[in-house]
Parts: sequence; structure tokens; C-alpha cells
Amino acid sequence: MKARVHVMLKDGVLDPQGEAVKHALGTLGFSGVAGVRQGKVIDLDLTATDAAAAEAEVRVMCEKLLANTVIEKFTVEIL
Repeated sequence: MKARVHVMLKDGVLDPQGEAVKHALGTLGFSGVAGVRQGKVIDLDLTATDAAAAEAEVRVMCEKLLANTVIEKFTVEIL
């Protein structure tokens, strides 16, 4: 079973990497970009066979390691 985790900064948290990408896009002539938020995608290969149990386990992984829940939010998708 596979899981995909999307981690993004929470709304209101400054995103300097996103601002750098926005600036670079403007420099390359892409003037229609009003904002950029950068995040990360983590794909996991799991040995679990029960989707609900796998999702619960991945959520615990996110809370303990994969996401900084003070400033980041995450979503879990079982594939």
C-alpha cells in the first residue's frame, strides 16, 4: 500500500522560498504569478493492508517527524 503526504506552511506563515520562486518567475518573464507557496510531497511504501490503519499510522508519522505541526499543515492520501 502507498501513501502520499502533502506538507504546506500554514496560512499566515511567511514563505521565503515561495517568495524566491515568485521573484525568479517574474525575472523569467512570468508576470502573471501573484503568489507562490512551496511545500513538499512525501511518498511512502507501507506494509499495511488496512487503509484506515495505514492512514492513522501515517498521521502519527506526520505529527512526530514528517511535519512541523506548529507552522505546517499536512494531508494524507492512501493510494
